[in-house]
Amino acid sequence: MGNICGKSEAEPFDSPGRVLGSAPPPGPRTAPVPNKVGGPPRTLGGSSSPEASSRDQSDARAKAAEAAEARAKASVKSGGKLQTQLTERQKADLRTTVARDAKMTAEQRAADNAKQNLDYN
Repeated sequence: MGNICGKSEAEPFDSPGRVLGSAPPPGPRTAPVPNKVGGPPRTLGGSSSPEASSRDQSDARAKAAEAAEARAKASVKSGGKLQTQLTERQKADLRTTVARDAKMTAEQRAADNAKQNLDYN
């Protein structure tokens, strides 16, 4: 009877090996490395001249400002008839609130002046 988990080969060193001192078998050849990868070396982040870099920065700032304006305009778009009515009502409510506060302030001032006149006399 044989081993259930074992291999069918009798000895692990049955295969022919190589003689001591002989060279290993040659491996696969690799592709040659190119001498030059690309063009001239470049620095990251733009050109090296200060005028060009400041021009690039101002262009980037201008583009960012334009994008911010476009986002602001898109967020303020009108919502149609109901949105217009709501906006008008809010403005009217604000106007009436301001007018009511102004009237109350004027009445309070008049009452304070009347009291001051009575106290003085």
